Amino acid sequence: MDDSSSTRQISSFRMAVYSIVAGIPPGQTLTYGEVARKLGKPGASRAVGQALKQNPFPADQVPCHRVIRSDGRIEGYFGSLDPDSQENLEKRRLLIREGALSSDRD
Repeated sequence: MDDSSSTRQISSFRMAVYSIVAGIPPGQTLTYGEVARKLGKPGASRAVGQALKQNPFPADQVPCHRVIRSDGRIEGYFGSLDPDSQENLEKRRLLIREGALSSDRD
């Protein structure tokens, strides 16, 4: 992740979230709760989601699509809560392409 002047204004919490998410390899996922626990803040799953909603980094640096709900539903990509939105369909497509999700999963 770059250290430009625009990233210096990001809170330490958000930067910690982005750092953890940046380490998720292709073909794997973490839940919002797992990211929160890795931060040492097990009750902060919603805050993790809000941080990812504001992610200023491209997907090849901070792959937000690799963070999913604990129930496995694909929602929240680019802030969209509609599982059939174009954003969440794109998240599903990326996860399938990377091997983290099978194409027959609902």
